[in-house]
Amino acid sequence: MAEYFKMPMLGQTMEEGTILQWFKKEGDAVNKGEPLLEITTDKANIEVESPMDGILRKILHPVDATVSIQTPIAILGDAGEPIDALISGEQTSNISPTPSVTTEKTSTVTSNVTESAASAPSSSATMAISPRAQRRAREAGIDIAAMGILGSGPQGRIIERDIVAFLSQPATAAQVRISPLAAKMAEESKVNIAELAATTGGRRIMSDDIRQAAVQAPQIQPAPVQVSPGLTVASVIPYKGMKRIGGETVSKSRSIAPHVTVSMEADMTEASAFLEKIRPNIQREYNTKLTYTDLLIMCVAKTLWRHPLCNASLNDKEILVYEEKNIGVAVALEDGLIVPVIKHADRKTLGQISVELKELANRCRTGKQTTEDLSDGTFTITNLGAFGVEEFDPIIVPPQSCILGVCKIQKKPVVIDDQVAIRPMMNLCLSFDHRVLDGVPAAKFLQSLKDTLEYPVRLLI
Repeated sequence: MAEYFKMPMLGQTMEEGTILQWFKKEGDAVNKGEPLLEITTDKANIEVESPMDGILRKILHPVDATVSIQTPIAILGDAGEPIDALISGEQTSNISPTPSVTTEKTSTVTSNVTESAASAPSSSATMAISPRAQRRAREAGIDIAAMGILGSGPQGRIIERDIVAFLSQPATAAQVRISPLAAKMAEESKVNIAELAATTGGRRIMSDDIRQAAVQAPQIQPAPVQVSPGLTVASVIPYKGMKRIGGETVSKSRSIAPHVTVSMEADMTEASAFLEKIRPNIQREYNTKLTYTDLLIMCVAKTLWRHPLCNASLNDKEILVYEEKNIGVAVALEDGLIVPVIKHADRKTLGQISVELKELANRCRTGKQTTEDLSDGTFTITNLGAFGVEEFDPIIVPPQSCILGVCKIQKKPVVIDDQVAIRPMMNLCLSFDHRVLDGVPAAKFLQSLKDTLEYPVRLLI
């Protein structure tokens, strides 16, 4: 029986996803568990698998479309069975489960929100609005109820994209009936909404109208951009996908969480000697090369037991202190950063951490990461030491309370027992959310981490 294939919710904070590519064409056979499409979420690019065997009968949203979660994006079914009712949106009882992502379990979807269903405005008394949408509307000085803004989120909920779409409409098209998705597509494809409305007979403009208008519009080759008499732009990099998501995430983190960064130097003499001694054993036992980052993950995870506020987050009016010590490690990609997570790092051996980190990093660099790989981090490490960085101010990964910046190891003269000695020193830079913890507990965490690195036998205590 033909079913809707919906935009899955691939993270607790996800409201919408952007389709990067379809791996199948209409009419292609698909197998359960086979990658069907790639989606950009608020965290990363994720390959989504088909939840069933069958035929990809219809693609409802093309590449580059941004779609709310639980909104149908395709129709799967058997060859030859009728799907007209699903295409028109008249049939709502035949709903597929949310597709799995690699090893993720499938979950049942209980609502069916289509672009046409989002057309029914909510009254001010029952209007459902996300906090981000409320904040965006408040900043723009608009009354959501008075403006009649339509929601494209689950069950008609107004989300941030709906506010952005409303604000993007030109003044001459303010009264045009247009779906939020169509308004966003019109902005991106430079389609004149007012001119298009004159050809639609007054009906509501939908995304298909924008796609057709964009195809028919003449393609003009842009001239080199000159921003001033003395400056000419050599190239333009689209600000979208992971680059845009990363930018919005750090902007939100910096603006909401009051960041404070404290630094401390650690003498890495004993840590270096410790690694050199155990590397051959780790290589034989686990077939992996041990790194300083592997050691730092273990040291941080063990240290968090003594400093629980560094392993916490602020949830509205409550500070949530986590039992798990899940350490995220920033991995650089060509188009941004991604943070895979070592789960329960405090319970693992150095060899296990080293193997898992390399596997995670490889999946991320080849685009094979899953939502499980990126979820549930409680503390993050970002290491710029390999690039010669001596000190920096890392930005917290929301909703975590801390992030540790690791710097270059360099030989320096230090005073030991009133004698000057040359030692390998490394800066540790801890940024923390001042709403969750103050300077003293943050400094105590750094001191404990420094002590562990300078005396690695503490890992056994």
